[in-house]
Amino acid sequence: MTAVPSAKTPAPSPAGPVHPGPAAHAALRATARATVTAGFWAERRRVNAEVSIPQGPQRLAEAGNLENFRLAAARATEGFQGAFPFQDSDVHKWLEAAAWQLGDPATDTESRDELTSRITEFAGLLADAQEDSGYLNTYYQVAKPEVPHFTELKWGHELYTAGHLIQAAVAHHRTTGSRELLDIAVRFADHIGESFGPEGSGRPHDSVDGHPEIETALVELARETGESRYTELAAYFVDRHGGALGLTGDKGFDRPGYFQDHMPVREAEAVTGHAVRQLYLLAGAADVATETGDPALRAAVERLWTEMVARQTYLTGGVGAHHSDEAFGQPYELPADRSYCETCAAIASVQFAWRLALLTGEAKYSDLVERTLYNGVLCGVSLSGDRYLYDNPLHVRDGHADQEGDKPRRVPWFRCACCPPNLMRLLASLPHYLATASADGGALQVHQYATGTVAAPLAGGEVALRVETDYPRQGRIALTVTGTGEEPWTLTLRVPHWSADAWTVTVNGAEPAAGVAEFADGWLRLDRAWTEGDTVVLDLDLAPRFTLADPRVDAVRGCAAIERGPLVHCVEALDQPAPPAGSGLDDLAVDLAAGLGTVDRPELLGGVTTVTATARRRPRPDTGASAPWWPYRPATAGTPAPAGDPVTLTAIPYYAWANRDNGAMRVFLPIAE
Repeated sequence: MTAVPSAKTPAPSPAGPVHPGPAAHAALRATARATVTAGFWAERRRVNAEVSIPQGPQRLAEAGNLENFRLAAARATEGFQGAFPFQDSDVHKWLEAAAWQLGDPATDTESRDELTSRITEFAGLLADAQEDSGYLNTYYQVAKPEVPHFTELKWGHELYTAGHLIQAAVAHHRTTGSRELLDIAVRFADHIGESFGPEGSGRPHDSVDGHPEIETALVELARETGESRYTELAAYFVDRHGGALGLTGDKGFDRPGYFQDHMPVREAEAVTGHAVRQLYLLAGAADVATETGDPALRAAVERLWTEMVARQTYLTGGVGAHHSDEAFGQPYELPADRSYCETCAAIASVQFAWRLALLTGEAKYSDLVERTLYNGVLCGVSLSGDRYLYDNPLHVRDGHADQEGDKPRRVPWFRCACCPPNLMRLLASLPHYLATASADGGALQVHQYATGTVAAPLAGGEVALRVETDYPRQGRIALTVTGTGEEPWTLTLRVPHWSADAWTVTVNGAEPAAGVAEFADGWLRLDRAWTEGDTVVLDLDLAPRFTLADPRVDAVRGCAAIERGPLVHCVEALDQPAPPAGSGLDDLAVDLAAGLGTVDRPELLGGVTTVTATARRRPRPDTGASAPWWPYRPATAGTPAPAGDPVTLTAIPYYAWANRDNGAMRVFLPIAE
């Protein structure tokens, strides 16, 4: 699947995965259209288009997902392939990825035809498998046909898979105008609407799914069809959390918080439980708040995001500290070596933060989107696009041994394959996260930087920009006005928080005139009457830096990480000088006073800028002659100071780790005292 421009392909659609309508209570509108034509994200999206997405159908066939739809279409009641009730969602997420790729103007004709053929094939499978009522879930149709629908909501994922079907159908309709998937999704959504409602509504079910997802999908379906009843149904599901599932000790999960069913969303003070479930629910709640203007719900989602970022988010933007239940931990419980940081949870964080960026217009949400995209999300797929990580630790120890549920190795697919097609759909839809227009039509905001084009309808007419940058390898972003209306308008550029004290901007080669430029709260606003050919150059400070965690994060107290621009870096054992016998990566302590350097390595890992640091090896402590077998020692013995000749460390971007071997790796390094 070759991603090259074609004069015959359509312009990008302004309607992406999140598209609040004109009546939405949002500060920003997702009406901008963007393309990515070169540079960092173009390469990652090319691999997604040429490798990951084309491999999807074969992986789904091998895993049995497609056969399950054939069995359901034949009304078979045995032979289900796989172990999970949510297997259909892998197909739906791939369909969404294919739809966004189909809508990308860089997709060539041959690839476009192949995608169209596959989508039509899959849509036919879904249509044949769908029941007359509109219900569609192959697990309950084939593996458990005796179970009444929507009676195993705690673990059954029926509404979760429906949500992913709806999102795929909306994506396909937005990029092609075709209803072949949308009609299937509408029938299912209507069946859900007839099946769920509050007590006294006359509907048979008054509950929620154990895995949120339907909420945000229903709001997007309402936006696409103009049918407000879908938003009303989403609001019902959001507000029904807080005792709907009647949880007991089933499967050892006697904690309602795992399902976000411990209290209503509006009353929750902290994120908790399964990280993906939590963030999908909050994304849906943000969607409902955006459409309804509900101030209490808006306050709740903003509060919970703030709590999550302050106390339960890793430096990479990853979330989820527990392997055992893929869950958030306690405040500041952020272990580096046992961090779960599921790839899907990072994707969910991007989805939640983007909705808050649209709702509030605040730059901090797009700051987190950037951090998470470059680090917590992108690490989940190999540079080659055909191997994946499910969980993403920040530390792999010397002599690491795989443990149950611990998967710091890239593999082609997973038995529970939620992450690979999730990555595909996010990368395929990435241009929709780059820019917005203000609700009053007076400003264009650029949230993320990539070489390409941006255009948006503003109150004074259509405006357009050409963007040229080698970001994040370089900090220079050059923007040229290629279209403008007659009225003045504001070009708004996000200045990331890590560069807030060191950046420069010029307009047509000079400092902006008085009254033109204003910087506040992460946004640089340039307000003037623009003409075609005007240029703006924003230079961000990409000097490498040491970063410390909050001292309450016990796991990395006394340690420092290395960052450069939006990229978190890590050290892998194979890049470091060979250690003495009996020593390893975990024996190194970094010297903060020695500073940091950079080295461009175009031949390494697809082309990266590495960061160099100075470290010394920590000698192993003498535990005492009386008990040499015991690793603990009296406090009076002190801690041996790092000794020996300094060692030059090489740190690579974290997103590129585990692409060469499965050796030791660290993000946080002990500090040499």
